[in-house]
Amino acid sequence: MRGGYGAATLAMRRDPLNITQSGNEFPLILGRDMSGVIMECGLDVAYFKPGDEVWAAIPPWKQGSLAEFVVVSGNEVSHKPKSLSHTEAAAVPYVAATAWSALVNTGGLSKDNCTKKRILIIGASGGVGTFAIQLVKSWGAHVTVTCSQNAEQLVRGLGADEVVDYTAGPVEKQLQTLQKFDLILDNIGGDTENWALSFLKPWCGAKYVTLVTPFLRNTDTLGIADGMLQTGVTVATKALKHLSKGVHYRWGFFAPNGPVLDDISEMVDAGQIRPVVEEQFSFSQVPQAFQKVEQGHARGKTVVSVATAQTE
Repeated sequence: MRGGYGAATLAMRRDPLNITQSGNEFPLILGRDMSGVIMECGLDVAYFKPGDEVWAAIPPWKQGSLAEFVVVSGNEVSHKPKSLSHTEAAAVPYVAATAWSALVNTGGLSKDNCTKKRILIIGASGGVGTFAIQLVKSWGAHVTVTCSQNAEQLVRGLGADEVVDYTAGPVEKQLQTLQKFDLILDNIGGDTENWALSFLKPWCGAKYVTLVTPFLRNTDTLGIADGMLQTGVTVATKALKHLSKGVHYRWGFFAPNGPVLDDISEMVDAGQIRPVVEEQFSFSQVPQAFQKVEQGHARGKTVVSVATAQTE
């Protein structure tokens, strides 16, 4: 979204009555993850106090986390895991909330029903993928992932049972030798959905959940009303098409959720989930950090330290 992607929808969310003039969202603070110390609390905040160490995922319609001070709502924030530094903790909230929303809220998974289910994670070496592996593995699932050969050691170390190397040939051909899946989480999009749903178990409630949707691009190009209409038609058409084949087609989205971060904090402190930090930058290196992210082929998360090591 640094390049303007999703501008129409986010502008409406920030200013639904269109009171401010166009362009007044600048200066715009980027960054979604944060970990730090509470300085002040609102009068109605009951569960936190100044001095508490917390983490949060900030919604994209709010000013971001690349700043010394950040304003968040009480339902978006959670106490930071005691076992993590602020640098480590800052690598988790946004991908955790996104993966949880896709796998739990949309995919219907939970620690009570996940045992022995077969899960395929497409594009597993990035931030959402590395978190999703650990989450469903801690719940007892059998996890198959796709990534490049040089990421295999990382994903196996996080719990992946089977690894499909997309650089070794077409992924769909390699998957034909494996059993079908109960849920597929797609972090890549594009042509992937043309073949991925054929690897779901038919008529068993199996779901394909993609995090790559045309919603924001539709509203950018067509406007809010027409874009939402086009999006609704697209998802309904695809869902009905695949439902006739006995599988479910779904879209997943990020959803800020402090109580979910409470659960994840407990899992981190129990050793079930660990942050995956690929590279760390100082606050003065923010441009280089974004250039690194935009290169793709991530191995976990890129973290910017706003505070100095002494204040952490």
